[in-house]
Amino acid sequence: MMTTSERTPETAKERTVVKAGDPFVLEIAQGQTLRIVDLNGNQAVDTLFYSAADPQDRYSAQDTIRAQGNIYLTTGTRLVSSRGHVLLTITADTCGRHDTLGGACSAESNRVRYDLEIGHMHACRQSFLKAVQTGWHGLDKRDLTSNINFFMNVPVTPEGGLRFEDGVSAPGKYVELVAEMDVLMVISNCPQLNNPCNGYDPTPIEVLVWEANVR
Repeated sequence: MMTTSERTPETAKERTVVKAGDPFVLEIAQGQTLRIVDLNGNQAVDTLFYSAADPQDRYSAQDTIRAQGNIYLTTGTRLVSSRGHVLLTITADTCGRHDTLGGACSAESNRVRYDLEIGHMHACRQSFLKAVQTGWHGLDKRDLTSNINFFMNVPVTPEGGLRFEDGVSAPGKYVELVAEMDVLMVISNCPQLNNPCNGYDPTPIEVLVWEANVR
């Protein structure tokens, strides 16, 4: 469900542009509001969420899908953790739906799906690894679990398969979430060049954070 927000960028506590293909890490305090903006449109934003107090408690795709009875995320969706806690709630969404099934691209999946010769290309899993291997909150390779693909269009076929198709986003579309607890966020601004999830041309995004009750 598409809904807009009353918040204005000028009142944000933090504004960061994340370049195409780059990782980005941030801690978001309980009550703060996070907005991710698709600046140029048709850009997939692979995202992991963890409890800041206990990173072993992290976003769970299956528990989130089960709780809401829908495979897509949008306004009103509560992002449920592996231990049944609500990490964040989507409070505004001008895109309409977001993928939670397609996972993150990797050098290995690129070889299998597209061509052995493109295994050297940068992928989201590498971005995630680069982020967590800095020693950030003690996370490592074992902590890379299910992720959300904001703005990404992955329809399910009648046979139960997945297709990567042109995005349903556009320049300036955004998703906004309120943190229900202190959370850690890891983003890979997807560098994928081999399917239409980024329109074959990865572009920057913007991340904004507001303090509680600030609009």
